Amino acid sequence: MKGADGVCGRKGIGVRTRVSGRKYYIVQTRYNGRHRKYTIGPHGPITCEKARTKALKILATLKDGKDPIGDDAKLRRCITMKQMGKKFLDEYVPLHCKPSTQKEYKRNVELFINPVIGRKKVLEIARRDIAELHMDYAHIPYQANRTLGVLSKMFNLAEVWEIRPDHSNPCLHVKKYKEVKRERFLSLEEYKRLGQALRDAENSGSETKSAVHALWLLMMTGCRLAEIQTLKWEYIDFELGEFRLPDSKSGAKVVHVGSAIIERLKEIEKVEDNPYVISGKKEGSYLTDLQHPWRRIRTAAKLDDVRIHDLRHSYASGGLMVGEGLPMIGKLLGHTQVQTTARYAHLASDPVKSAAEKISVRIAEAVS
Repeated sequence: MKGADGVCGRKGIGVRTRVSGRKYYIVQTRYNGRHRKYTIGPHGPITCEKARTKALKILATLKDGKDPIGDDAKLRRCITMKQMGKKFLDEYVPLHCKPSTQKEYKRNVELFINPVIGRKKVLEIARRDIAELHMDYAHIPYQANRTLGVLSKMFNLAEVWEIRPDHSNPCLHVKKYKEVKRERFLSLEEYKRLGQALRDAENSGSETKSAVHALWLLMMTGCRLAEIQTLKWEYIDFELGEFRLPDSKSGAKVVHVGSAIIERLKEIEKVEDNPYVISGKKEGSYLTDLQHPWRRIRTAAKLDDVRIHDLRHSYASGGLMVGEGLPMIGKLLGHTQVQTTARYAHLASDPVKSAAEKISVRIAEAVS
């Protein structure tokens, strides 16, 4: 080091010449009773003034009780976001999440997180990184919000696993996009077209029997897709007209079904050594792909904007149309929270509006 007062007019800041002859700016001081030395950078590419500015920042950091040398070493040892994602999927997700959730988390990590920030260190991720990633997917707000939720879980775990300091989750205050809930309900005329399309596919053999049976069951039970796909014969009580599902999105539940469903189930041929009602191509498996058959069926029925999940919404709206209340609809659908069923509340007023219309027309005709 050059001189007791170093170079650039500041004590503790100097230049060190290595064996190769190259010169490097350094700053050295004492921190917690120990000697600390920090290399700023090579003389030449870095001017004396720039070296002095950076050195002063290092000394100020030390004065605040932080060790930039230790922090820098910790950052170098820190795992990347891609490694954090793998740790999250391998160690946390299998123990705490249902298979469907595990699949969704894996999809978020591999398709939406790793490509954007996978190479960055977990410690260096700041709120602006999360905000920018969230903004990248603004054109798909639902997916952007789901990815933000997964990231928040990952950073909470990073604190638990002592990879990041407490209360440092960079997802905090990143506001989710507003999501417009899509509501699509089938009218009686649309139900007729869908039923005809299913019968045509069944008679012509254009779709597998398993696919046709699955769509009938979805339409007439209000069940979720996974509940019908994984339905086993042992879950069905033919006498009481019930599906006793040991697990679902809301936990174990009983699905009450009508006589039309029981008759449909009796028409389904049991496959030997296969426990599933909707059997798949592989031995002992269930049918995993219903999206492709559904797209062909809905096209035939001229219902191109209808999703499979809309069959569940339509089942709920059908219950309201025949006079059932929201509590009963929630029970039929297996909702655990009243707020979930409340989204159908506006439909419950339709019969009332119809009655009001008839009465007002009658009075108007009488006084005209």
